[in-house]
Amino acid sequence: MEKTIFADVYVRKSNINLFIFKTCFSFARKNNSMKTITQKEIGQRVSELRKNKGFSQEELAKLLEMSRPSITQIELGKRNLSVIELKKMVDTFSISMDKLLSSDFSVSEIFIDEKSHPEESEIRISVPKLKVGKFKDLLLYILEKCAGKPNVGETVLYKLLYFSDFNYYELYEGHLSGAEYRKLPYGPVPQKLDVIINQMIEGNQLKRIRVDYHGYPQTRYLPLVKPDLSGINANEKDVVDKVIDLYSDWSASAISDYSHKDMPWLASKDGEIIDYELVFYREAPYSVRNYDEMVDTQ
Repeated sequence: MEKTIFADVYVRKSNINLFIFKTCFSFARKNNSMKTITQKEIGQRVSELRKNKGFSQEELAKLLEMSRPSITQIELGKRNLSVIELKKMVDTFSISMDKLLSSDFSVSEIFIDEKSHPEESEIRISVPKLKVGKFKDLLLYILEKCAGKPNVGETVLYKLLYFSDFNYYELYEGHLSGAEYRKLPYGPVPQKLDVIINQMIEGNQLKRIRVDYHGYPQTRYLPLVKPDLSGINANEKDVVDKVIDLYSDWSASAISDYSHKDMPWLASKDGEIIDYELVFYREAPYSVRNYDEMVDTQ
């Protein structure tokens, strides 16, 4: 099969290998280097980690909700891992994706290091920190553009915020509002939003209304003041505008169902905070970054 070279990464032209490229790309951003990663190497590392943890193939298969023959094929380097399977794998072994794909991977060093520095066991390029003022202005801006649309109640609003934040992170590798989102049954929900909205209502910045929409109760918010856009740069505004253009006419059920197929939501456990880094494992139509172009131009 044809291979394309991106620095030291060999990327086969298939979805799974595009995922491996994105994984290596994410790793390299944190370590300023690229590395070769093959299916066989991943299998060997899975085997070493399994044995170090004392799991049989059957036990690991049950933990990952896979068949034992599938584990065998993975360890032999004869079966690909999906993004979700790989995420489950590293969670089961209590290591980060970075360490599994490290060029100097060593099982003994991984677990010795984690015992010595348990608080550093997960390397993150950036931990989101909520920028309350900016979040309020983003909320006001989205509502200014969309509040007149009868479909934009709480559910659609939450998803517009989610796609704005996560699309920006995929494109620019930095946080837009710094909000954290939790995986809940109706899709990703921004945390601390109730507190912020209540503050804005008390400060006469927002008005909350409850209406009947197609026979269902709907909570809507109306902006009472204009957003301060001085703290929002052109790239940030462009991302938000594109999200509004794409999704603001969708129904609550349609945008919720759509968000449930986005990789950050899919790869997270119920109730947990969604890791922004998972945007680098998106595929079409969710991905907003042209990885194929990045491969071809190197």
